[in-house]
Amino acid sequence: MKGILYTMLAALLFSIVTFGCESPSSDGETSLDSTIDSVSYSLGFFYGQSLSSEGVESLEDDKFIAGLNRALNREDSQLDQAAMQSLMQTYQQEISANAEARREEEAAENIEAGNEFLEENAQNEDVMVTESGLQYRVIEEGSGAQPTAEDEVEVHYRGTLISGEEFDSSYERGETASFPLSRVIPGWTEGLQLMSEGATYEFFVPSELAYGNNPPPGSPIQPGSVLIFEVELIDIKE
Repeated sequence: MKGILYTMLAALLFSIVTFGCESPSSDGETSLDSTIDSVSYSLGFFYGQSLSSEGVESLEDDKFIAGLNRALNREDSQLDQAAMQSLMQTYQQEISANAEARREEEAAENIEAGNEFLEENAQNEDVMVTESGLQYRVIEEGSGAQPTAEDEVEVHYRGTLISGEEFDSSYERGETASFPLSRVIPGWTEGLQLMSEGATYEFFVPSELAYGNNPPPGSPIQPGSVLIFEVELIDIKE
């Protein structure tokens, strides 16, 4: 049996076998009296988060424990191995399809809102639009060299959603960021090549030049989001 879901379930099984398990108290809290208690709880919580991110909303606890105990006691399963493998593969396909459907539905709303924003934004006199649809505004021009798509650059930047919510900032972290232009979103690869060292631009990046329907896990960026970046090009690395 292959796939992320199986890997997470196998890891969860390993953690329970290794560290043991404890039923929660009547108020829903679990006693965490020792280091191993806390390690066991942490593993369970992290694997639960991973399963949840894969679209697993709940498990039947008693059935899970029944299967676990049979395996621990080296007893035969009520289902044969081939049937279980097929079942898990089918289930993983179902939750993946459901997750994709939810992303597409969410993306459609965000794309519509993003397109309205970009259409209005393009009317501003200081906003320029490239052939790809990338919009940018010059805050301050630089006087140094311009990078190519093969270069590594050092920048300061701030990223926001069209709602104004900030989702990332090198300024907030207090340190610049360096990366090859070939390894960032297309809007950055294109936009940074328009800049000279010392320049600060604001980019308005359509979703298809950003993360599309697949934003980074755990990020406040939603599928289909337009992203806004204020970028200061500090240096082109040798």
